[in-house]
Amino acid sequence: MNFNFTEEQQEFRLVLRRFLEDKSPTTEVRRLMETDEGCDPEVWRQVCQDLGLTGVHIPEAYGGQGFGFVELGIVLEEMGRALLCAPYFASTVLAATTILNAGTEEQKVTYLPPIAAGDVIATLAFTEDNGRWDNEGVEMTATASGDGTSGDSYTLNGTKSFVLDGATASQIVVLARKPGSTGDVGLSLFMVAADADGLGRRKLKSMDPTRKLARLEFKNVSAALIGEEGGAAVPFARTIDQAAVCLANEMVGGADKLRETAVDYTLLRVQFGRAIGSFQAIKHKAADMLLEVESAKSAAYYAAEALDDDTEDWPAVASLAKACASDTYMQTAIVTTQMHGGIGFTWDNDTHLWFKRAKSSEAFLGDSHHHRELMMQRWQD
Repeated sequence: MNFNFTEEQQEFRLVLRRFLEDKSPTTEVRRLMETDEGCDPEVWRQVCQDLGLTGVHIPEAYGGQGFGFVELGIVLEEMGRALLCAPYFASTVLAATTILNAGTEEQKVTYLPPIAAGDVIATLAFTEDNGRWDNEGVEMTATASGDGTSGDSYTLNGTKSFVLDGATASQIVVLARKPGSTGDVGLSLFMVAADADGLGRRKLKSMDPTRKLARLEFKNVSAALIGEEGGAAVPFARTIDQAAVCLANEMVGGADKLRETAVDYTLLRVQFGRAIGSFQAIKHKAADMLLEVESAKSAAYYAAEALDDDTEDWPAVASLAKACASDTYMQTAIVTTQMHGGIGFTWDNDTHLWFKRAKSSEAFLGDSHHHRELMMQRWQD
């Protein structure tokens, strides 16, 4: 694949970068990560309405912009560079994509336009206390309370943990299973209102406060079925693979920003009368970082293009991109901290903000070991 961004895509990136550099400096990131909401309402309004970013990959028929995952990847890469504190990944990437993959035409017309406009913040609740990312880890039960055809004919019982922006979202897409079912069998997706009776939401303490996590408890909570009963395994798996591609693009944005800050610092820091960037050991570290980050970028861009082209091997490429980005982001964060010397380990230095995001992103949606195993299984198939 010979991939290059178009002039329009490059201009789109520049506009986003200027906007995010202005709206998400590290001083603002530090302020927002201490709040419960983790988001500036005015900046979120500009993201949704002025720039239309919440509808980038949502078709125009459902109120979106009608672009693809390459454009969505550009948005996420720039947000990753700026560490934008906002529920974008939860609402646009996870919830909206799930509805696109699993919902009926009527449900897409109902649920997607408010998400695309930013009027509704949604999220996807699928992981549980066991911390597993596969379908086997789903234990929450969904019981039909009517004839199985009405909107609120199911009740959910169980818990969901590590739900991204789960404490502030107004709509929650939930993955649950028919009692007694296992594996891919009996899995369904449901829409739950955040103010539904029996739903309890508790904020979780996280190492990375730029991402807000929550634990949700469901006790006979009414839910509306999304798509076909028992048919969620395939569309949900597609959603997670698509989200892995998006996360890989976000991660390479953060890794590239860290690399730039490390190089800039080595040109300013003077030791023995010379900038430390002139020392051979530092040059080698900088060169290694550049090689790794550019390789991870290539994998992330290739995955987004393969996804838009719907190539046969795109799920395997998605796992490749996530594994590569996870290792690269974490290693770049480590080396950046080292190149800053003693100050790199302090709270006053901003490096720890990206370091924590790198660590949380490494685990989110499965670490590199998980995705390498998936990649090998998929290429063998």
